[in-house]
Amino acid sequence: MTRDVRVLIVDDSSIVRQVLSRELGRQEGIEVVGTAPDPYVARDMIVSLRPDVLTLDIEMPRMDGLSFLRRLMTYHPMPVIIVSSLAVEGRETAMQCLEAGAIDVICKPDASYSVGDLGAGLGELIRGATRVRLRPQGGGRRNAAAAADGNPVHPMIETTEKVVAIGASTGGTEALRTILEAMPRLCPGIVMTQHMPEGFTTSFAQRLDGLCAIDVREASDGDRVVPGLALLAPGNRHLKLARDGARYLVRVTDGPRVCRHRPSVDVLFESTARCAGANALGIILTGMGNDGAHGLLSMRRSGALTIAQDEESCVVFGMPREAIQCGGAALVRPLGAMSDEIRRFAAGVRRSAG
Repeated sequence: MTRDVRVLIVDDSSIVRQVLSRELGRQEGIEVVGTAPDPYVARDMIVSLRPDVLTLDIEMPRMDGLSFLRRLMTYHPMPVIIVSSLAVEGRETAMQCLEAGAIDVICKPDASYSVGDLGAGLGELIRGATRVRLRPQGGGRRNAAAAADGNPVHPMIETTEKVVAIGASTGGTEALRTILEAMPRLCPGIVMTQHMPEGFTTSFAQRLDGLCAIDVREASDGDRVVPGLALLAPGNRHLKLARDGARYLVRVTDGPRVCRHRPSVDVLFESTARCAGANALGIILTGMGNDGAHGLLSMRRSGALTIAQDEESCVVFGMPREAIQCGGAALVRPLGAMSDEIRRFAAGVRRSAG
C-alpha cells in the first residue's frame, strides 16, 4: 500500500495556510504534516517532519521565497511547488523560481481561479512531485558561501507591494499637505524626505496626521512601510528604504550630508531604486538646489515611474528642474495632479510622458 505524500505548507498568511491545509486535506493520497509562516520556521520543520513536498510562497518576511528556494536546492534538494500571487506565466520571478529548481509555479486564487480549482490542481501536482527527478543546482563557492551567511546572492526582484517616495524642500510643507490630504486610506505606503531642521519634523508630521485620512508620522528605524501610512524623515537623519524578505521597511541613519542636506532626497531615492525598482513611484517637489535629481534618475533607470512638479505650481523650481534636465523625470505634472497620479500608480496604470 502506497503511503500518503507528506506536505509542508510555507506561507506568511495564516488564512492561506488554513485554506491550503483544508483543501489539500480533502485530496486523496496527501497528508499535510505542518505549516510554517516563514522560511526560518520551515527550515526547522523540514528537519523534524521530513516532508516529501513543499508548497512555498514568494512574498514573505525575513527571507523571500526565491532566496529560500535557492538555499534549499543547494543544501537539501526536495520537490517544491511555488504558490504565489507573483507566479504568473512569463513573469521574471516565476521564471527565476523554475530556474532555481521549483517543479512548478501556480497562482493563488483570484476572481477567475477558485479555491477549489487551486486545491484540485495543487493536489495533482503534489501527487506527481515525488516522481520528479530533481535537477542539480550549481552556483559554485560564491553562492554557497553567501547562502551559508544567510545573504541571498540574487534576491527576488518583484513584489506586489507598491511604495511612493517623495522629496521636497522650499515650499514642500504645503505641497506635501496638498498631496497627503487627498490620499485615501488604502493608498500605497509613502516615504518622504522634506528638508527641515531637527525638532521640526515631529510637529510637522503630527500636524499632517491630524489633517489627513491616512496615518502620518515621523519615521523611526525599522518602521514598516504599509498601505495607508506616510513616514517622514526625521530632521538631521537620513531616511532609506530597505527590504525584509518581500516587505518594505525604513532605516533611519546618520552619515555625511548629501547635496549639503541631511536628510537628503537623493539618499531616499537611491535606496528606493535599489529596493523597490518598478514597484515604486518617485515624486520630486518644489525646492532649491539639486538634491534628489540624480536619485530620481536612478529610480527611473530601475523601472520606477518618476514625476517632477511643474514650474508653474512650484514655489521654487530648482530640484524639479534639475531632475527634468538630467532625465530623471518621466512625467512633469502640476501639484494638483499628483494625488491622481498616485491613485493611477496604485491601480497599476502607467502614464506616458506628454
